[in-house]
Amino acid sequence: MFSKKMQDALNEQVKIEAQSSQVYLAMASWAEIQPGIDNITAFFYRHSDEERMHMLKLIHFINERGGFAVVPPLEQPHLTFPSIKHAFQELLKHEMYVSESINNCVDIALSEKDYATHNFLQWYVAEQIEEEALARTINDKLELIGDDKGGLYLLDRDILQVSVVGNGQ
Repeated sequence: MFSKKMQDALNEQVKIEAQSSQVYLAMASWAEIQPGIDNITAFFYRHSDEERMHMLKLIHFINERGGFAVVPPLEQPHLTFPSIKHAFQELLKHEMYVSESINNCVDIALSEKDYATHNFLQWYVAEQIEEEALARTINDKLELIGDDKGGLYLLDRDILQVSVVGNGQ
């Protein structure tokens, strides 16, 4: 069993992971109606599924440790974006926010000498390093592409290969 403070922080992380899934689902739905970016759409759908799995992993951990995992209400995510570039900029900002929250959970676990939770959270720390690196890589590529539609075509062609490298699911 862990402290109420730790349980509350983990439940907040459950909410953040669930919200992440919703954010990426909204991005996928928007991308799906944009012409010619089927793989970018698939990337967002896959990312949404992955975030849901992160949420479920937390729920199981909380309950297995004798806590109570709360299924949270979620906010409506943004439904449209001015461009693919803007959507990926939002993805990076969101991943940085998730990393900050994970780090807060780790800090609580260490301050309470809850080494089991600390150990569990190390998977999330590693995952966030990968997620941020992937988001930065894609944003860098979009910066290079600029307004070149041929470059966007190539990014769409290659994005699923880029996103598989180092995938920590």
